[in-house]
Amino acid sequence: MRVIAGKYGSRPLASLKGLALRPTSDRLRETLFNILGAAIEGAVFVDAYAGTGAVGIEALSRGAAQAYFIEKHRAGVALIHKNLKSLDAERRAEVLTMDAVRGLEMLQARGLRADFVFADPPYDQIEESSRTLEFLGASEMLAEGARVIVEMRRSGKKRIELPERTGELRKIRVVEQGDAALTFYGITHR
Repeated sequence: MRVIAGKYGSRPLASLKGLALRPTSDRLRETLFNILGAAIEGAVFVDAYAGTGAVGIEALSRGAAQAYFIEKHRAGVALIHKNLKSLDAERRAEVLTMDAVRGLEMLQARGLRADFVFADPPYDQIEESSRTLEFLGASEMLAEGARVIVEMRRSGKKRIELPERTGELRKIRVVEQGDAALTFYGITHR
């Protein structure tokens, strides 16, 4: 696994062997950031269910001003810290060791206004996507023009369809690649 482009482009990222963490593939990350394009410059990026931190680190590499990583598993948190340290990217990052929705609540309580929230809950925990979207749809932590992106399983018996709307969030785009799909949400009004 590596950083795709930007300041840290081609630099390797540590990961765990096996399926304990399922990092977003290099190809899917490249697709995501090609879609986000120059909007990532100077943005505040939240990587919920961060795993290895690869998505948030890619945001930093491409010019995000700040990235927040929310991960509750100790092995993932250790990897995020290791990857940030290897890139000397710690000063523009904060790692929250807790449940994703609890971490989002904490960031909202601090008055954070996120430009992008990427959520990649475990594929077998369908309710996590709903909890995260419900919180964000009612949240005040999203900046004007913010985007929420959820990565989910695309094929197989457990295909998950995310809602068209939840609170102030409206589905604006779905990009399918391999066995994963990225669902993009935007704010309906503010």
